[in-house]
Amino acid sequence: MKDQTPDQNEQRKLSGRSTQNMSDNIFNIALDKNPANYQPLTPISQFERAADVYPDHTAIIHGKQRITYREYYRRCLRLASALSQYNIGEGDTVSVMLANTPAMLDVHMAVPMTRGVLHTMNTRLDADTIAFQMNHAETKFLITDLEFSATIKAALEKCNIRPVVIDYVDPEFVIEGEKLGEKDYEALLAMGDENYSWLMPKDEWDAISVNYTSGTTGNPKGVVYHHRGAALMCLTNNITVGLGQHPVYLWTLPMFHCNGWCFAWTISAAAGTHVCLRWVRPKPIYDAIADHKVTHLCGAPIVMSTLVNATPEQRREFTQQVSFTVAAAPPPEAVLRAMTDAGFKVVHVYGLTETYGPAAVNAWQTEWDTLDADAKTTKMARQGVRYPGLEGLTIIDPATMQQVEPNIETMGEAMFQGNLVMKGYLKNPEATKEAFAGGWFHSGDLGVLHPDGYIQLKDRSKDVIISGGENISSIEVENTLFKHQAIQAAAVVGIPHEKWGETPCGFVEVKEGMSVSEQELIDFCRDNMARFKCPTRIVVGELPKTSTGKIQKYKLREQLIELND
Repeated sequence: MKDQTPDQNEQRKLSGRSTQNMSDNIFNIALDKNPANYQPLTPISQFERAADVYPDHTAIIHGKQRITYREYYRRCLRLASALSQYNIGEGDTVSVMLANTPAMLDVHMAVPMTRGVLHTMNTRLDADTIAFQMNHAETKFLITDLEFSATIKAALEKCNIRPVVIDYVDPEFVIEGEKLGEKDYEALLAMGDENYSWLMPKDEWDAISVNYTSGTTGNPKGVVYHHRGAALMCLTNNITVGLGQHPVYLWTLPMFHCNGWCFAWTISAAAGTHVCLRWVRPKPIYDAIADHKVTHLCGAPIVMSTLVNATPEQRREFTQQVSFTVAAAPPPEAVLRAMTDAGFKVVHVYGLTETYGPAAVNAWQTEWDTLDADAKTTKMARQGVRYPGLEGLTIIDPATMQQVEPNIETMGEAMFQGNLVMKGYLKNPEATKEAFAGGWFHSGDLGVLHPDGYIQLKDRSKDVIISGGENISSIEVENTLFKHQAIQAAAVVGIPHEKWGETPCGFVEVKEGMSVSEQELIDFCRDNMARFKCPTRIVVGELPKTSTGKIQKYKLREQLIELND
């Protein structure tokens, strides 16, 4: 672990030249920043370059629409110009409720062009949460898809603010919904000037977007990103995932989620093709992979399950290599194995909203290629090492703020440090201070450290099950359940127990056309793991999930209360 305490950093700087005045450093004399040698980092510069260098390359595919980089760039300039006519400028929040459509790609470029701040909202949110977010972010401008107009209408009625509202009508799909705004999106674009001179941020530390956490234990927190972090993510995503030049990227990941893990900017920096996907369903995914020669896609483990469990009628053959970058909950080893067997190259990453999405990667070592399939999958299941753009990632004892022993046994908290960490929480200095205690970002995820420096998560701190004084990793129990051939999805939470305090309770979804009993699954667990870790109860049914595929464990705990009443 790097030692980066302020006092020791300063001591290192002064070492060997204590009698020399710092201002006499010869490399600081008459070598100042100026426009010729210094510009603030921003992903918008990389987008502009793509449009300059590859103007005729296809930037966006949406249904029958094909939009080149020249057209995409001009659309964004017109949108930025139109927003400026509504006095959107530095520090003004533009909120959007949009599916994975061209408009969502437009706003990622156009809003920062005005020095405004983009706020992308989860399309599955309820009206109360939407109202809270827009009030908290002080939204001045709102663009909303007709599909979500009922919820947005209810949210606006609860809001204290009164933003300008614009309706987006998807030209490729028939969407029923009430128009809420003063004009539609295309009319807004028509107002703008494609010769608009977009504005660089005054400082790369300036905010580019705000993304809200899930807020499962209270009001969500507004995570603020800066231009520097977003620009670095463009480069580090490319290096980590291996996009190369002109990748074809399928939008199975919601663009509202951490700005699509910053791939909304990354793909354009690589002059790639964005293939929009309004709804994540198996047949359209396979169709897009086959028809558009998709090379990359991202998503949670549930998207992988959707692919590997697709019916023969839903599948399509494809000849190109397709890289699937997976994050969110740690993917079950059985699903990782099935994806590899299906011909996908899996890149396992890990991160949080507070780290611009993924900031750790299971960096594959060539010597692992000789391992057998089971050993490879075990290696692949680890969360890995820091992204190229990150300064620090390790497992730390939060009580001592010391790195844990790399023995795969000692538990600690995953902590991050560097330019891929948020500015902080909007209007919440207490939470920001707590998150950055000791000079590291505290993730709340518990894990262990391997001798080779790779981290592996074991649980969220709130999800560890303590049974008879022993800690049980819910992830370990879930992985065991996933090994049963009938299981499509699994989640484990603690259930009160008179003798042991609490024991694991499993919730599972069964694959279509298959069936399994509670006792059969309990017996299966007893045959495959320590008895004290086995679920004492298993509930079969559909699991509640966020739109990014994360299973909502708090809702499972609520179900347990109802089941026990």
